[in-house]
Amino acid sequence: MADGVKPRVKAPKKAAAGEVVTIKCLISHKMESGQRKDGDGNKIPRSIINRFTCDFNGKSVIDVAMEPAISTNPYFQFEATVPEAGEFKFTWYDDDGSVYEESKRVAIG
Repeated sequence: MADGVKPRVKAPKKAAAGEVVTIKCLISHKMESGQRKDGDGNKIPRSIINRFTCDFNGKSVIDVAMEPAISTNPYFQFEATVPEAGEFKFTWYDDDGSVYEESKRVAIG
């Protein structure tokens, strides 16, 4: 597990049935491409978040594959329809096998 990795999600706590909501996700991560060298001239190993997914009540909302060119601290903003009360589950997959998860419940109101 990489040091200092922290997922953050902003999603509404309440929505009307069928409402389209905006979700914002950020994960603090260095995102080392594997192409740079350290002070001694040695290649710094690749270490990136290589996949991000979001599900709502078990159904896929978004699934993104990431490559080494993505920036440090990847940020995603997207819209999702909230058909019913439930839970968004956000998952980030790291090259080192680590998985970072966050979830947000949404009530209908």
